[in-house]
Amino acid sequence: MQDLLALDGVDLASVAAREGTPLHLYSATAIRQRIDGLQSALQGVDATICYAVKANGNHAILQLMAKSGVGADIVSAGELRRALRAGIAPSKIVFSGVGKREDEIAQALEAGIARFNVESRAELDLLQRLAHARGVVAHAAVRINPDVDAGTHAKISTGKSENKFGVAVAEARQWFTAQAQWPAVRLDGLHMHIGSQILELEPIRRALQRLARFWRELALAGHAIASIDVGGGLGVRYRQGERAIDAADYVAAIRDALAGFDGRIVLEPGRYLVAEAGLLLARVLHAKQGSERTFLVVDAAMNDLLRPSLYDAWHDIVRVGDDNGRTTTTYDVVGPVCETGDTFAVARGLPRCEAGDLLAILATGAYGASMASTYNSRPLAAEVLVEHGRYAVVRRRQTLDEMLAGEQAATHWETA
Repeated sequence: MQDLLALDGVDLASVAAREGTPLHLYSATAIRQRIDGLQSALQGVDATICYAVKANGNHAILQLMAKSGVGADIVSAGELRRALRAGIAPSKIVFSGVGKREDEIAQALEAGIARFNVESRAELDLLQRLAHARGVVAHAAVRINPDVDAGTHAKISTGKSENKFGVAVAEARQWFTAQAQWPAVRLDGLHMHIGSQILELEPIRRALQRLARFWRELALAGHAIASIDVGGGLGVRYRQGERAIDAADYVAAIRDALAGFDGRIVLEPGRYLVAEAGLLLARVLHAKQGSERTFLVVDAAMNDLLRPSLYDAWHDIVRVGDDNGRTTTTYDVVGPVCETGDTFAVARGLPRCEAGDLLAILATGAYGASMASTYNSRPLAAEVLVEHGRYAVVRRRQTLDEMLAGEQAATHWETA
């Protein structure tokens, strides 16, 4: 791996010295390149890209999406607020998720979002009641569960019959047959999403084929389908040797499966657009020689990047700077949190490191800061957007006072 000195023209050692560590950095140029590549592949297709906000909901990232013509795939009222605040038009927002609360659906109806991806009969009934009460008609898509194994980690697989997401085709068929029961809901869309970090096209092709068969069946039965949401899930390169699905190949699979469909196609990429654009800078605190292993203790922790602890996920880690003359040493790279699971890498070969050295944990632009917490009373790290040799702090480092601001002594008691 080549020496790492800069990201998007910004010197990493300099920005770390000025802004401190741990520090999340995102390359605006890299994100735009991913967006442009997907939009170019979609030329000639009536399609809307709705970025999965859960991947990284930072305001600056969402503004970048809005300026690039990208919409939002949301799963909460908080993400709705973020998307609208960043300038994403309601007409480009779809609402997914198995547990939409009544107040969240109400807020989305008030905002006039494009579509609800409905995942249960209970949700469909609730959407009908709330839309009727407001005198509006909600556009909805049925999220079907195609029972396809995405070939990814079990905790991010969402398209198998045993998963909590979506409904079986048989149940969806019943909804379309009985849709007169929900006059305030226009049931004219289909949706699927089989999982995340998918690196092979074959599971996507199988799921698309099952989705397409159901669309054609509905069309023959007289049910007009205006929108087909193919979900997201495109994987990214987390380690050397991995290869992401090419955008052109992905879109070709969609074109092939949905040939003849004259409605709107919706795509929900998240990780694919932002993961490889980001990295997490961490400062080495010290090396610790154990009886069996050598630990490299850094100032970043599982509260800053949960993926390795939660999914046993691999992230390439590099020492920032010139590695000439440094021998390779095998380390377990760990953080200071009081959990054995606070481990970024096990038996990882790195140039010999010492206190004060800077490490970059790569491909953290998705599900890094967005999954962060204040566990062990560690304030949230700062986030920085870099572009062509300049940078802007897009989330300042949380202070201890800010972290504690919502807490108070039990001085006012009430009975319920």
